[in-house]
Amino acid sequence: MDHDVKISSRNVDFYYGKTRALKNINFDIYPNKVTALIGPSGCGKSTYIRLLNRMNDLIPGARVEGEILIDGSDINSPKTDVVDLRRRVGMVFQKPNPFPKSIFDNMAYGLIINGMRNRSLIEEKVIASLQKAALYEDVKERLNDSALQISGGQQQRLCIARCLVVEPEIILFDEPCASLDPISTRKIEELILELKKEYTIVIVTHNMQQAARVSDYTAFMYLGELIEYDETEKIFTIPKEKMTEEYLSGKFG
Repeated sequence: MDHDVKISSRNVDFYYGKTRALKNINFDIYPNKVTALIGPSGCGKSTYIRLLNRMNDLIPGARVEGEILIDGSDINSPKTDVVDLRRRVGMVFQKPNPFPKSIFDNMAYGLIINGMRNRSLIEEKVIASLQKAALYEDVKERLNDSALQISGGQQQRLCIARCLVVEPEIILFDEPCASLDPISTRKIEELILELKKEYTIVIVTHNMQQAARVSDYTAFMYLGELIEYDETEKIFTIPKEKMTEEYLSGKFG
């Protein structure tokens, strides 16, 4: 196994009941890089990233074939501890989804359910993660206020910080800026570039400019298939597939 691969998908097929939503997906995702998944709505991007933390397990009739390896281990093997997998593979959704609790309790929750009881250690980790998510300066006087009182962009950074506090290795972003204004979007993009120093990042985005700005590698998906995967610069300047070129030039999607 190439030690420079963090996530490897091999002949991955995914079914919702009888419907085949992903067809023979094969590619490698590299550590400390940002990999963007682009393609029109309904092409399988979100379905694919939800395989990486087994979120699709929650759907009745969902079935995966092939292998998804993280650090060389098959995450769908019966031996996989799914709770631990979801700690290692954090996820940030399209709409910020803070819990209706204080900012501090949003952050402490993951630590407490993972068994941490030491209050000063919890505080230390909460502050460090808020700093990593570029949010601490904004909220340090407001840690006991409801997380629902801060702005949408701040809520999304809180959701990122909440991921970071349990020390993941991989962060999945599912259209993290879809509901944000341009300034908040820029802050999240800057944050993603900062976070890749420590984490492996996979981002689903509708916004091709965003993919071009933040990612090192881009996968173009269409109708459940991976059409092309390469370094972002190559995908955007010299795509090999005509379909990629047509999508990027706005002919469809």
